[in-house]
Amino acid sequence: MDHTRKLSQSELLRYSRHLVLPGWGEEIQGRLKRSRMLVVGAGGLGSPALLYLAAAGVGTIAVADYDAVDISNLQRQILYSAAQVGTAKVTVVAQRLSDLNDTVQIVPLAQKVSQENVSNIVSSYDLVIDGTDNIDTRYLLNDACVRWQKPFIYGAVFRFEGLTTVLACAGGPCFNCLYPDVPPPGTIPDPATTGVFGPVAGTIGTIQATEAIKLVIGQECSLVGKLLVYDALHMQFELLTLKPNAACPTCAAGQQQGRQS
Repeated sequence: MDHTRKLSQSELLRYSRHLVLPGWGEEIQGRLKRSRMLVVGAGGLGSPALLYLAAAGVGTIAVADYDAVDISNLQRQILYSAAQVGTAKVTVVAQRLSDLNDTVQIVPLAQKVSQENVSNIVSSYDLVIDGTDNIDTRYLLNDACVRWQKPFIYGAVFRFEGLTTVLACAGGPCFNCLYPDVPPPGTIPDPATTGVFGPVAGTIGTIQATEAIKLVIGQECSLVGKLLVYDALHMQFELLTLKPNAACPTCAAGQQQGRQS
C-alpha cells in the first residue's frame, strides 16, 4: 500500500469533515496517512483509541495484545461482541478496523511486550499509546520510547477516575520520572476486584487518540508536561503540571539508556 500518494477521491469524501477544518486540508490529512502508530493493549483504553485512529486515517496501526476476548471485557471494551468471546483480540481488531477503514494497514502483534522484543517493536513506529494495565510493561515501553525518542501516551483508569499524559517528549517527564520506584507487588489496584466504570475508559482512550493525532499533524498544544485527571462521578477535569526529574536514570539530560533488566 502506497501511503505517499495523494488522497484518492474516495479518501477526499471519507475525510471531508477533517478537510474543512481550519488549517487542516490535504497536507495535514496526508501526514496522518503516512503515520505509523503502535497501540499496546486492546482493552478498555485501546478499544476507543484504535477505532478513532483507524477512522481518522492513520496509515499504519500496530496493535500488540496476547489475550483472547473474555465475557467480562464486554462491559467496557467496545471493539468486541459476545460472539467473539474466546477469539484472539488482535484477530478481532484487525478485522474490525479493516471493516471500518480499508485504507489503513493493520499490523496485529499477538505477543507479550518483553525486554527482548520491546526495542524492535517500538522503534518501527512514530509513537506509542499505552493501553495496558501492567506496570512492568509500562516501564519497558517508557524506556524504549526514551531510547528511540518516541512519544509515550500514557493512560490509566481506576473505578470512576482516569488520567492521561504524554511522556518521553522534549521538555516533559517520562514514566520513570513520575514513578521512580517500582511499586511492590500487590499494591497496584486490580480492576477485577476494584472495578472500572466503563465510560471512563472510553473517555481516556479517546483523549489518548486525540493526543496521538495532534502530535502527528504538528499541533503544538498537547499534554506534554501536563497530567489530565478525570473524575466521572463529579464530572470534573483537572490539569496538573508535570516536570522532568533531573536525576531520572532513564531520561535525564545526556542519558538515553533505559532501565536494565
